[in-house]
Amino acid sequence: MEPMIFDSHAHYDSSQFDVDRDELITEISENGIGTIVNVGAAWAALPITLELAEKYPFIYAALGLHPNDVEDLDEEKMEQLKQMCQQDRVVAVGEIGLDYYWDNVPCDVQKKWFIRQLDLAQELDLPVIIHSRDAAEDTLNIMKRYEGKLRGVIHCFSYSKEMAREYVKMGFYIGIGGVVTFKNGKKIKAVVSEIPLDRILLETDCPYLAPEPYRGKRNSSLYLPEIAQTIADIKGITYEEVVDKTRENAKTLFQISE
Repeated sequence: MEPMIFDSHAHYDSSQFDVDRDELITEISENGIGTIVNVGAAWAALPITLELAEKYPFIYAALGLHPNDVEDLDEEKMEQLKQMCQQDRVVAVGEIGLDYYWDNVPCDVQKKWFIRQLDLAQELDLPVIIHSRDAAEDTLNIMKRYEGKLRGVIHCFSYSKEMAREYVKMGFYIGIGGVVTFKNGKKIKAVVSEIPLDRILLETDCPYLAPEPYRGKRNSSLYLPEIAQTIADIKGITYEEVVDKTRENAKTLFQISE
């Protein structure tokens, strides 16, 4: 029997799946994908994510506001987010963090709500899913304040192997997705080579970042074998070892016992 893959980061709430969401999720469940964490990262995405987690036994929810979506966040919405995060199928707060690439939201506003959401995760004893783009130093400095107090994953990791080592030392996992298969993905290949397998999570970030040979198409969990095989090739181990260990890692982080 093929080992079951754990997709630690997907966005099936995205409008890109509106035309065939149910059919695709059924197909995914029949093709070796055992568990998915669907990440609601915008305010409108949160109820859809909760619905998906209620509808499909193998989908769990993560809820949080992406740094590009925090401008309208206020204390009333934070209270609502807290209530939602206490539902049974919610396994993480995220994705939350800092994104200086798009320059959509002022940095100080991003930092304020990043810290508030980290505090929420700590209060509820939930892991965090961290988004960080072009904000390496600020993200690391904030995360260091929570060292030993929070567990989580640095999603879609895009920084150096030295920084990956820092996060691993702090007890965090590193999320590896389609970029590792790209011909120009040398930096992330070096990260995968450097860090131990017991600190890696498989993720799609679908519908974004489809791996080779599907690059440029709508991504889905069906393409995860390409990512797992690339990690296996880099590390000189079997595909099965990668799938089994990353599934175990994800179940440990998100405290999923089935």
